[in-house]
Amino acid sequence: MTYRAAGVDIAAGDALVERIRPLARATARPGVMGGIGGFGALFDPRAAGFKDPVLVAGTDGVGTKLRLAIETGQHATVGIDLVAMCVNDLVVQGAEPLFFLDYFATGRLDAAAAATVIAGIADGCRQSGCALIGGETAEMPGMYAAGDYDLAGFAVGAAERGALLPRAVAPGDAVLGLASSGVHSNGFSLVRRIVEQAGLGWSDAAPFAPGRRLGEALLAPTRLYVQPVLALHRAGLLHAAAHITGGGLPGNLPRVLPAGTAAMLDAAAWTPPACFGWLARAGGVAAEEMLRVFNCGIGMALVVPDAAAARQALAAVGESAVEIGRIVAAQGEPAVTIDLPDGWPA
Repeated sequence: MTYRAAGVDIAAGDALVERIRPLARATARPGVMGGIGGFGALFDPRAAGFKDPVLVAGTDGVGTKLRLAIETGQHATVGIDLVAMCVNDLVVQGAEPLFFLDYFATGRLDAAAAATVIAGIADGCRQSGCALIGGETAEMPGMYAAGDYDLAGFAVGAAERGALLPRAVAPGDAVLGLASSGVHSNGFSLVRRIVEQAGLGWSDAAPFAPGRRLGEALLAPTRLYVQPVLALHRAGLLHAAAHITGGGLPGNLPRVLPAGTAAMLDAAAWTPPACFGWLARAGGVAAEEMLRVFNCGIGMALVVPDAAAARQALAAVGESAVEIGRIVAAQGEPAVTIDLPDGWPA
């Protein structure tokens, strides 16, 4: 008996490591010590320019959006999703992402698909300014169906001790919204159920995106908000930020508000991407449920003391924002109230 006969090909795993080594090297940044292949990855925060850093760490996955990638054979962007789900959570605490590690697990290693996924991870790291300095590829026969794989990501960032967010949130602050690219990486169990109920396949025309196939349109990767949020923070124009993932605006924005405050939002202030109106209609999903499950067009919410100055600073780095509400005084724990126009989000 051999390990290969039992379903694990060590040589294929080693070959994959060599294949992705240049991808990792392309993400190098100040602070990286050594390369991939060691037992542990090394990083020096002082070499990255930090004097008294507080480390901020996060981990996440892509969820059942992976089923779309697997069933359509389109693996190029889920790696970007993986990075975004982690680094967007770091930047809302005022942290600059420093390095990233991935975990790729499968029943039988498909080197081409794995390399495509990891190329997407490297792309997301480059866009976020963080280094891909390690990871793990696990081949586990019997644990996954043929062709299936799972992903997890681990990101570490840093902020100077006195520069963590949130801070100084107060009534009168404005809430700005940065647009999402679509569903991002949450709610795909509901998305898949709606698509099934509508009798559609991933290769069918997308009802909400003329000229595109449904799977391709829904695989649009999660936006990376690192650069605009850091630019606003470094300009001293940001009191708090919330990455709008599972739980939507009602579940995520209160996490960065202090007791005695609430956010009052107006959904008429932004236009959700067309996919959300279609999901609501095709699935008979109420507006309140849409807001609890999906980002509904706002991927990042920013609490700022001066909306005009913040929007100008964001425009300088190529980002546009829309004012979607205000912070008000309130009793008890933080909450979000959203005024919904009739027929929203159609």
